[in-house]
Amino acid sequence: MAKTKKTGAGRYVVLAVVIVVLAVLISTGTFVVRQNEYGVILQFGAVKNVKDQPGLYLKVPFVQTVTTLPNTVLLYDLPVSDLLTADKTSLIADCFAIWSIDDPRLFIETLSGSIENAESRINANVYNALKTVMSSLTRDQIISGRSGAVVEAIMHNIGDAFERYGIALQAVETKKLDLPDDNKSAVYTRMISERNNIAASYLAEGQRQAKEIRNEADKQVEITVAEAKAQAEILKAEGDAEYMRILSEVYDTGDEADFYTFMIALDALKASMTGEQKTLILDASSPIAQLFY
Repeated sequence: MAKTKKTGAGRYVVLAVVIVVLAVLISTGTFVVRQNEYGVILQFGAVKNVKDQPGLYLKVPFVQTVTTLPNTVLLYDLPVSDLLTADKTSLIADCFAIWSIDDPRLFIETLSGSIENAESRINANVYNALKTVMSSLTRDQIISGRSGAVVEAIMHNIGDAFERYGIALQAVETKKLDLPDDNKSAVYTRMISERNNIAASYLAEGQRQAKEIRNEADKQVEITVAEAKAQAEILKAEGDAEYMRILSEVYDTGDEADFYTFMIALDALKASMTGEQKTLILDASSPIAQLFY
């Protein structure tokens, strides 16, 4: 009876050991890759495989280990830098880099899989490119190109320098490109003076062009008025000629001419009778008086 009990207890012990071993094997032989991360399988420190899709995966227990890396867009804020432009103006540059891990295998082999090491490389390369670009441009070129030209020049200067680290540098953006506080007042005063000079030259040129336009307009007005007056005189002369021609046709006989002279005399007589006095005394020798005889 005692022997039977010992045999049953031994079976339970063996079963418990098997369960524990299976649990250990399952826990050490599987791993989970989550969304937005890489699962990197390492065997004796070397990259064996990379999983870039979320899910449950297997590995060799006690031989292979797993490390994870971010599979998403990352942002690194560079320290504020003091740089010199081509015209020896000091500028304060505050930038940030947008990057991601493009090749986990290279990233681990070259940077030991460390985000800190990657940011150190980004800081050095971006700063050198920023320094090179700023030193090749004047202050005015930098200010006018801050909408995109400066950043484009920085990215062009960096080129493919990060590919050997398995890093994809997506963009470098500037948060601030400004003058040091102790230089702002003097530089702003000089800039205002320069802009005022430019504005004055534009104003003078505009006034000169306006004067030329007004003179040309006045000239055209005088020419147009002169031509109109000449045309009016021509039309008036033609009208008078036509009037005389019509009169000559109407009064082409002696009686008609006498009648016309009589009507003209009456009009003249009427025009001479002004005011309240309507009595007209004419000498017998007056041409008007002769008409009534």
